[in-house]
Amino acid sequence: MKKLAAAAAMAIIATAGTASAQDVSACLITKTDTNPFFVKMREGASAKAKELGIDLNTYAGKVDGDNETQVAAIETCIANGVDGILLTPSDTSGIVPSVEQAREAGILVIALDTPLSPTDAADMTFATDNYKAGVLIGQWAKAKMGDAAEDAKIGLLNINISQPSVGVLRNQGFLDGFGIELGDPNKWGDETDPRIVGHDVSAGAADGGRTGMENLLAIDPMINLVYTINEPAAAGAYEALKALGREGDVTIVSVDGGCPGVQNVAEGVIGATSQQYPLRMASLGIEAIAKFAETGEKPAATEGKDFYDTGVALVTDEPMDGVESISVEKGLELCWG
Repeated sequence: MKKLAAAAAMAIIATAGTASAQDVSACLITKTDTNPFFVKMREGASAKAKELGIDLNTYAGKVDGDNETQVAAIETCIANGVDGILLTPSDTSGIVPSVEQAREAGILVIALDTPLSPTDAADMTFATDNYKAGVLIGQWAKAKMGDAAEDAKIGLLNINISQPSVGVLRNQGFLDGFGIELGDPNKWGDETDPRIVGHDVSAGAADGGRTGMENLLAIDPMINLVYTINEPAAAGAYEALKALGREGDVTIVSVDGGCPGVQNVAEGVIGATSQQYPLRMASLGIEAIAKFAETGEKPAATEGKDFYDTGVALVTDEPMDGVESISVEKGLELCWG
């Protein structure tokens, strides 16, 4: 009888343990569900959630900048009583009140890729060092141009006029790396260097990149260096240049390092891109939620930074002295891992 009671008790304990693991739940909320970067992020979160037995629900804005849909998603996650939320915010300040509500409900909130404004509105940010990503492509472009950098004509294609933090960091890092004096480093567009032809926006998409590039070329058709917020925007910019027969004498630099973007480096569409690792970001985020649900412990920042740095590497087949980079071949091995 005692043996039967002991066995029953062990079964109850085992069942309780299994239920506890299965009761952990999380949300992933991305800017869109069409950008390959966020597709890869969803893959990473889904795979890790399946591995750890976590119930994961995913949500996305209709377009980049769709704050309303992201707010509704957070409200749903709060109502469902999830343990953690992974968020790539479209409006880095507009989403903060909803994030505060989630945290007040005891939910761990981790920003992925794009810091909130203020950064500490989230429990932690898992991201590329976006400023460093910009610096790397700026340094590379300056080295590639050599003495001609002093007379560069630069067009910059950003994400949107709301200036989310990720876009500001990449933009300002690029200008800093190229050796251009910044105005207020917390925004773009107030620089006074005459080498800057102008800033435009792309919505992070190819069609937006083409339109933005056309607008910049209308200001100065002799632009010879183009910064883009990401590789879809770079592809669009290239098409605008190609329509004018300028694709061979303009250098385009970008950020993301997705497989299609790295392939565009191989094909000469993009000169160099800074590669980030969204699958790793999301996977680490799910692990952090699992640990928080089990122990209450929140993730810590990388030493010397106010976020957890998931790494960045410059990808190019034209390495420049003094600028650390990896080859396109290596970039294709690692793309969005």
